[in-house]
Formats: sequence, C-alpha cells, structure tokens
Amino acid sequence: MRPIFLIGYMGSGKTTLGRAAGRAAALDFVDLDLYIENRFHSTVSRLFAERGEHGFRMAEKAMLEEVAGFENTVIACGGGTPCFFDNMDLMNDSGVTVWLDTPAECIFERLRRNRSRRPLIAGMTDGELRGFIAGALAEREPFYARAAHRFSGELLEDRRQIDVTVADFVNMFIKNRL
Repeated sequence: MRPIFLIGYMGSGKTTLGRAAGRAAALDFVDLDLYIENRFHSTVSRLFAERGEHGFRMAEKAMLEEVAGFENTVIACGGGTPCFFDNMDLMNDSGVTVWLDTPAECIFERLRRNRSRRPLIAGMTDGELRGFIAGALAEREPFYARAAHRFSGELLEDRRQIDVTVADFVNMFIKNRL
C-alpha cells in the first residue's frame, strides 16, 4: 500500500491521528519532523536557525522524497511541508494525501495549551496567537486544498474521540486499500 500523507496546520492533530491510525491498522507511522531531526541529529528549531528557512525546506524536501517511497506507512507532515517546492505534487503522485482540516478555534486551544513546546509561538499573547493562526491558515489553505481528501481533525481531544475518529479514518482511507 502506498503511503498516506497527513497534511494540515500545526495543532491540527496530524501526529495524534497518524500514530493512532497506524497502530489500529498495523501500519508504520512517520512524523516527518522527527524523521528529519533523527537524520540530521538536530532539532527543527536548530536547523531553521543554522540553515535558514530555505536550507531547512531543502532538507525537508529531501526527507519527504525519501519517505514518499515507503510502503504501508502513515506520514504526518510538518505544517509547512505542502507549501514549498513541488511537495504537494510529490505527495499526490506517491500516495494518498489527506488534509486534516481543523477549525481555527480548535487549533488555537490546542496550541495555547502547549505553547511552551513550540518556539515559534511560545512568547505570543492569546490575541497574537489567534491572529497568527488566522493569517497562516489563509496563506496555506490553497496548498492544503490540493490534497486528494479532506478529513476533520476536530474530535481528537480525548481517548473516546480519538478512537471514534481513528475508526472513521481507517474505514475511509485504509481498510479498502489493504
């Protein structure tokens, strides 16, 4: 089975859903940011600081090309991955792309709770964070909309919601492909 690429904004639930769906369907799971960190022995933040955005995006593209060849794998991409180079074409040609479309307010609540773990937003006030999310979503939506499928990432707040959402996801995108 060709890979399933989960795309969407940070906090949309890509890692939560991808890991749980992979486990439920006995598929491998790759978080692209963690894959990059392991390969480069550095954090995404440090790679950005050392290489600049263009340098990081070049490394990200190379790692995306690598994982695009994986079989039986759910891949959670970074929020910006679809927005650079021909990454959306690569993902659409290599597997199934699913935009984890999550309401801005839901993303805000998730990011607000975990703000300290994300250097990009750690120092923002709630108002700044809301504005940042709205601006980024408007900018990235044309790229995300190129995904073959759209799936809600709203109901991933507790174990019960995750279980129901994963069952729906597996039925829609995995069950008939195995």
